[in-house]
Amino acid sequence: MGKTINKAQNKSGIKDLTEGNPMKLILEFAVPLLGGLLFQQLYSMVDTMIVGRTLGKDALAGVGATGSINFMVIGFCIGVCAGFAIPISQQFGAKDYGNMRRFCAHSIYLTVIFAAVMTVTIAALTGQILVAMNTPSNILSYSYDYIFVIFLGIPAIYLYNLSSSTIRALGDSKMPVVFLIIASVVNIILDLFFIMGLGMGVEGAAWATNVSQLFSGVLCCLYIWKKVPLLHFEKGEMRPGEHYFHILLFMGVPMGLQYSITAIGSVVLQTAVNGLGSDYVATMTAASKVSMFFCIPFDAIGTTMATWAGQNIGAKKLDRLNKGLKDASVLGMIYAVAAFIVLFIFGRQLTTLFISASETSILNNARFFLVCNSAFFIPLLFVNALRFMIQGMGHSGLAILSGVCEMAARVLVAVILIPLIGFPGACFASPLAWVCADLFLFPTYFKLRKKTYRDFGMAEQVSL
Repeated sequence: MGKTINKAQNKSGIKDLTEGNPMKLILEFAVPLLGGLLFQQLYSMVDTMIVGRTLGKDALAGVGATGSINFMVIGFCIGVCAGFAIPISQQFGAKDYGNMRRFCAHSIYLTVIFAAVMTVTIAALTGQILVAMNTPSNILSYSYDYIFVIFLGIPAIYLYNLSSSTIRALGDSKMPVVFLIIASVVNIILDLFFIMGLGMGVEGAAWATNVSQLFSGVLCCLYIWKKVPLLHFEKGEMRPGEHYFHILLFMGVPMGLQYSITAIGSVVLQTAVNGLGSDYVATMTAASKVSMFFCIPFDAIGTTMATWAGQNIGAKKLDRLNKGLKDASVLGMIYAVAAFIVLFIFGRQLTTLFISASETSILNNARFFLVCNSAFFIPLLFVNALRFMIQGMGHSGLAILSGVCEMAARVLVAVILIPLIGFPGACFASPLAWVCADLFLFPTYFKLRKKTYRDFGMAEQVSL
């Protein structure tokens, strides 16, 4: 059996993160992941560029006004799948491959249920949600047409994220990226065809996203079937068991709720910005697209830390937790400084990708937003690194509280700062949210690390 597993690892991209130099392993895992996330964000930016340039400012604002509710729903799907992958990575680190596959089977059962319930419920409530968010009347139809179709694609979102998270749990960050890049190209082609060729408007952009998401999920499943025999179920491993459902729900639901709770603050913030008018909605849409692109390395570091922690906890190599965190933090801080410099100098020019250069007021406000956010990229780095470390260690429930901190900060800005000073207040919402989350995450991580050493009956390593 061991020889078969080794051959499978060599043929696929499976990687054991419990052995070897942490910096080298982190780079090998994070760089392909970063490439995929960058490409994913690139085609999302192309979506926005095509909408803004071909359909106009109101269509752009309409799509942008759905960003927070989109993040709340889709973020839950992504978080749940990432949480389901934690027991899989832990069992892989412990070399218990039978249990690993049982967790895979039960994650499939739960995902089917979640996808069906969420698609029907959320699609039915889309109109009421947009009205409750105070979406400006001149962009309401654009918002509804776009986000309703996106929500119909929830099953495809679950398919890709569950299959790709499972592959990454085994240390393979490369192949999901390859499939994502292929799907991104498909998305861009379909954008042009649906919007410019068939004249489908914002609905065309949404359908292009759904089809490409489904395509990438199917590719991941085919890869598992053809190249990862370690994930092929053996007799009796798909039999339902309450124990596995309980653990997966304990890991997955809190991670999904963490995304959604964080997004509730964004929904409240978006509602406040909507009240300022469609020009400010367009500003936030364009600036957020640029900012999200520059934030991708922090997402890659976070995902890497979740797999890093999961495998090393499973292997009981607790001294590697801090080693990995330290090396990832060094990489992240170097990037954060570089990103701030680029956005400080070129932030206005980058926003012209989405908004005509004649919209000087929107461009100036967007540049102010980018400078304010990028000045706090180091706190964002630790939000991702620490939160995902905590989740990978098996404490998804506690990670929710960091999302509560972010939500509270954004609500505070929406209720107090925006009514007092208008749009500039919205620019400080994310920085304040990141700082508040870090105030919780730092002591929580070190406390949990000590507890883990005690639970395993091991002497704690004091170095960071």
